[in-house]
Amino acid sequence: MRFRLTDDQKALRQGVRDLLARRFDRDALRAAVERPGLDRALWRELGAAGFFALRLPEAAGGVGLGLPEAVLAFEEAGRALLPGPLVATHLAAGRVPGAAEGETVVTTVDAGGLVEWLAAADVVDGDAAGAVEAVEAVELRSVDPLTPLHRVARGYRGSRGTRGSAPAPAVEPVAVLLTAAEQLGTATRACELAVQHARAREQFGQPIGAFQAVKHLCAELLVRVEVARAAVYAAAVTADPADIAAARLLADEAAVRGARDCLQVHGGMGFTWEADVHLLLKRAWVRTRRAGGGTESEELLARELLTAAGR
Repeated sequence: MRFRLTDDQKALRQGVRDLLARRFDRDALRAAVERPGLDRALWRELGAAGFFALRLPEAAGGVGLGLPEAVLAFEEAGRALLPGPLVATHLAAGRVPGAAEGETVVTTVDAGGLVEWLAAADVVDGDAAGAVEAVEAVELRSVDPLTPLHRVARGYRGSRGTRGSAPAPAVEPVAVLLTAAEQLGTATRACELAVQHARAREQFGQPIGAFQAVKHLCAELLVRVEVARAAVYAAAVTADPADIAAARLLADEAAVRGARDCLQVHGGMGFTWEADVHLLLKRAWVRTRRAGGGTESEELLARELLTAAGR
């Protein structure tokens, strides 16, 4: 089966990219690293653009599009390293007042008890964020400067079910897929940065991209990105949990290994704080723990294989 984006989908992807280029360029990214905090004005602008209400029916005030379009939008968000609980707020549109418009910031408690952006959120799983932060949660030191983390106390019971010591409910497949889309965007950005540096940086009188070792790194980057892209786009069409699990695993690998290879292409300067490569890697690391992580996707695929084998 061949998948090809429609003109409307291409326009949507370009529109999100243009919006983020205007409102969250590299200068804004570095400013956010130096002064962490959620940009409420940008959040409302995303809401006004329909980012959170993409899949909400038009009758309910949404855009009325589907999962493939949401994947394209979240891919662009991942490419820009846009911070904030984007997936949780998107999933809350139509359920939590103000989420679709970007007026309410929603986060969620993950299966392992982790909460992203708790201090900046208005709602956590349907509960008041301030109450959860004050009574239930402990702040953690996050490896990603743009993703503050808390861990809820054991036995925390939110309005969507028990978290902490009791078994957590199954992770929503859409959350897994949108996380994979963000990882795909970050992997794409890592590939772009690696190729740009390989073309611009010169050693021994020629671009380092002319050397075989660097060529191989860039080629492997591209292959992982395109394989993950095919899997993520296909899962957006089928919405099959097994397809989504496979896409998540491939996207996680593309993002983490891609950022590492991008760092190697940059050499010594890639390890510095001034380079953006470390931000790609750290965000990819943090996302691998979100929405059940890779373990849940691996277990789902294993169950599917065993079922298919009649075991």
